[in-house]
Amino acid sequence: MIKICFFIISYWLLGMGFVNAQAITIEDCYRLAGANYPAIKKMELISKTTGYEMENAGKRFLPQVSFSGQATYQSQVVDYEKLFGGIALPPGITPPTLSKDQYRIQGEISQLLYDAGSTRNQKDMIIANNEIQEQNLETNLYAIKDRINGIYFSVLLTDAQLKQNELNRENLQTQVQKTEAALRNGTAFRSSLDELKAEIVNLEMAGTTLKSNRTALLKMLSLFIGRELSAVAELTVPVTEVMLSTMNRPELKLFDLQRSVYDVQRKVLKSAYLPQVNAFFQGAYGRPTLNIIENKFGAWYMGGVRFNWSLGSLYSLANKKNILMLNQKSVEADRETFLFNTKLELTRQDENINKFTELIKQDDEAIALRSSVAKAAGAQLNNGVITTHEYIQKVNAEHLARQNKILHQVQLLQAKYNQKFITGN
Repeated sequence: MIKICFFIISYWLLGMGFVNAQAITIEDCYRLAGANYPAIKKMELISKTTGYEMENAGKRFLPQVSFSGQATYQSQVVDYEKLFGGIALPPGITPPTLSKDQYRIQGEISQLLYDAGSTRNQKDMIIANNEIQEQNLETNLYAIKDRINGIYFSVLLTDAQLKQNELNRENLQTQVQKTEAALRNGTAFRSSLDELKAEIVNLEMAGTTLKSNRTALLKMLSLFIGRELSAVAELTVPVTEVMLSTMNRPELKLFDLQRSVYDVQRKVLKSAYLPQVNAFFQGAYGRPTLNIIENKFGAWYMGGVRFNWSLGSLYSLANKKNILMLNQKSVEADRETFLFNTKLELTRQDENINKFTELIKQDDEAIALRSSVAKAAGAQLNNGVITTHEYIQKVNAEHLARQNKILHQVQLLQAKYNQKFITGN
């Protein structure tokens, strides 16, 4: 039973360790950061707002109901006695007399029949603005990748430096054991042993600093991706792919959408100076009625077709078109500026790739030479030819050469991923 319990507990602990040490890729970080970024909530808000605006635009073709009323007193009304000019009227017929106080309560139902495409253009404008807002958000989300790259590759660099630091510490620890044996045999000095141990302490201090930096970087990455990364979390070294030469940045689509908005606005300008036709029905109650010679309260109605055509917008039409044209040119200038700056940055990354590739070749040569010198120094130290201080200098030189290669390897990988980010591939 004890063995079974021990097995279960061990299996559980191993499982927990596996979860905590589960590897995560840079693509996972991109995806999780995009889903976790607070601004992503705006995407749903934009969609809902657009839906409401589209519904409101479509309601222009629903019947419109309005009510009005008035009570007036006027200084004059038609005097039918003077109108007849004293002509004798047949017996029983008297000229009507209108009251100077008049009253009316009126209701109207109107139905838009033709709006010269105004509603359709309004919906197109709503859709265009919605696409711009969404693409602008996509652009902001894409910029997160650059920040993820900086943190992710800093962690990879720290991991590689920790491994190299540990290898160097183990190498010195081996030499400490040899020196301790020599000290017991009386063929070494205590100062030599202490100097080796002091160097190991320096490496351990450097390791502590690297681990602290790694923890801070992982906390930053955890905030971005919305998932807690433990201290033993493993970041997978990404595999670089052949870079495509095409430019697929989200900013380019944003520029295209901004240009298309001005095309829609031209259609809106056109519908503004075209006529609109409505059908209407009016019902009213008041005094006088449509039969004004009867000076009494009554109801009446009227129906028909109303035609409206306002040409006032033609005065500023040419200037408005010129403004739209200038705005489009401004967007095009922004697009060309973006491409120019992007190509400059891409050229810089290309040069970085060439530089780091060449530096890594030189690092290999330096490591081979420094390694040979360090091995010879180890043998010389064992034979008492050189001092411990001289030996440590040779070992540190090899360690520095290996650290330089690690730095250049990570910088090369990051430069390639910067290329992917710059081109949008």
